[in-house]
Amino acid sequence: MSMYQVKPICGGDIKIDLPTCMYKLANIHAQQGTGCNPEHALQNGEVDPAVKALEARQNEIMRKLYELKAAVEGLAKTVTTPDADLDLTVSSSLSSQSSSSTTFKGTTDLDTQLGKDHGALRDIVVNANPAHPPLTLLVLHSLLSQRYRVLSTVHVHSSVAGVPPQLLSCLGPRHADSYARQMFQLGFTLIWKDVPKVEMKFSIQNMCPIKGEANVARFLFKLLAPYPSDPALATLVDSWVDTAFFQLLDGSAKERAAVLRALNSALGRNPWLAGPDVSLADITCYCCVLQSGSVSSAPANVQRWLKSCENLGYFGPAKLLLQ
Repeated sequence: MSMYQVKPICGGDIKIDLPTCMYKLANIHAQQGTGCNPEHALQNGEVDPAVKALEARQNEIMRKLYELKAAVEGLAKTVTTPDADLDLTVSSSLSSQSSSSTTFKGTTDLDTQLGKDHGALRDIVVNANPAHPPLTLLVLHSLLSQRYRVLSTVHVHSSVAGVPPQLLSCLGPRHADSYARQMFQLGFTLIWKDVPKVEMKFSIQNMCPIKGEANVARFLFKLLAPYPSDPALATLVDSWVDTAFFQLLDGSAKERAAVLRALNSALGRNPWLAGPDVSLADITCYCCVLQSGSVSSAPANVQRWLKSCENLGYFGPAKLLLQ
């Protein structure tokens, strides 16, 4: 008799039917007149140690079955995410802190942003070209790891070869419990692949990929904190994000110089680019200043701001990747 069944259902998901009880045990407590089998009870009314051991074994088997069920559900989601034909798993890590120890005020939760009941683990898959590492995503991954329990994995796609070691370990070392997907809240999979621009897909089936590092960064940041409720302030954040990528990172030398002057002016009035606290504007501009090679030519206020960012700690992965 089978203890459990694995059934394929519509949409490629996998269902495991678990028994509600694996064994039916008679009442074996020694009580007069109950008809209990005296072979299963001791004279003092305690349960036979052999029966206790059987019950403990049953509970352990049930626990493992439910872990298997959660793992198979997670694998079903992985198979339906893009680029499931991965040829090399490089590293994975677990990071967790209390949700109250997050950096940003007004934090959000995964159910609010991603919806409820999507399985044991929400998978985010990011494709990026190793020739242009997405530094902002590394900073955001560091922040997400402070906010949630994150299963972080790096893969190398067959379309690229010779990926530098620092890119293979950019999300941290492999964690011993990485096989137990049900322990995590969020899956962050980075795939080094020959793509023209960064693209991301969440584990919801039939979702169109989000393309461009700026757009992916906006999506990930909303898992940490909502955009400012003030429309003018939200527009300011978006303006700095676009300026960072289109002019500071991809623009001409003249455009980069103009952005550095604008940054210097803004940072002369406030410690951060969009209000009194760090925002996505600071994360994207910091990473683009580093990646554009503009650190040495940055004016005084920008230099001070760069050091302030680095003192926060979670900007470290971006800086280390360029060293």
